[in-house]
Amino acid sequence: MDLSQLTDRINSALATLQYGQQPVALYEPIRYIMALGGKRIRPLLTLLGAHIFTDDLEPALKPALATEVFHNFTLLHDDLMDQAPLRRGKATVHEKWNPNVAILSGDVMLVRAYELFLGVQAELLAYVLGRFSQTAAEVCEGQQWDMNFETETDVSIQQYLDMIRLKTAVLLGFALELGALLGGASRADADHLRQFGVGIGVAFQLRDDLLDVYGDAATFGKRVGGDIVSDKKTYLLLMAQAQATNTQRAVLGQHIGQPVIDPEAKVQAIRAIYNELEIRPQTEALINEYFLDALQHLERVAAPESRKKPLHQLALQLLEREQ
Repeated sequence: MDLSQLTDRINSALATLQYGQQPVALYEPIRYIMALGGKRIRPLLTLLGAHIFTDDLEPALKPALATEVFHNFTLLHDDLMDQAPLRRGKATVHEKWNPNVAILSGDVMLVRAYELFLGVQAELLAYVLGRFSQTAAEVCEGQQWDMNFETETDVSIQQYLDMIRLKTAVLLGFALELGALLGGASRADADHLRQFGVGIGVAFQLRDDLLDVYGDAATFGKRVGGDIVSDKKTYLLLMAQAQATNTQRAVLGQHIGQPVIDPEAKVQAIRAIYNELEIRPQTEALINEYFLDALQHLERVAAPESRKKPLHQLALQLLEREQ
């Protein structure tokens, strides 16, 4: 199973989707954001989940596209809520058009995502739509918690982990569960794949937190230290606040929640605290814990190892691991 060929198949199918024509101001923004690209991880997971149990991926293709349309709907609305100027290096929809367009075009994307499930076989349709609706609500819950955390001062580490599970990981888990079900898997095997996806999703977000502090700007894709400058609550910051000495806590207090005069100096000061507290190896250990737990769920799936190998390879690629 060639992952690049599978991604090409997904992109070709996405290019043929029809969202609507008139009014242009409603549908052009949808075509715009869907054409910005991305790794197409969610539909890829759906097809890989199906591939574990069947060679016929065609029945899973449109439902796989639904996960990508839904994901981009959330990005469109998240960008508006965050007032983000750019998405994948291009102007966000609310900047290129206006906030009202971003809201309404996003609403249509959610409707179209549901439509893409209508070809699911009758005996699975109600269950699949129920699971998708639950997942979609959880993603919204995660986004709300993330926004709440911007103004709350006593966010716990567990609350943060729960937030990223909801905002990021549950959709990855659903994408895999969906593919498994459409491929003929048992509910038990589909659930193991769901838990594999959730574990990988949490590990991936923790790795993103880590790269924001220690990544290479040339390969990270965004400014290193951006989370620090914006006082974003991440696993690293919450761990540092929980473990800091009085002196270190005073340094954190000089920077967190204060006007930023010198962004680079702030990044260096906070990174120095992280280094003193060995936050990096602690974060790496937790990433590894989630990864290994996810692999245990993959191992429990009743299918040949050769069938599960492409999914394992994708997980390694996402986390940039060698084994």
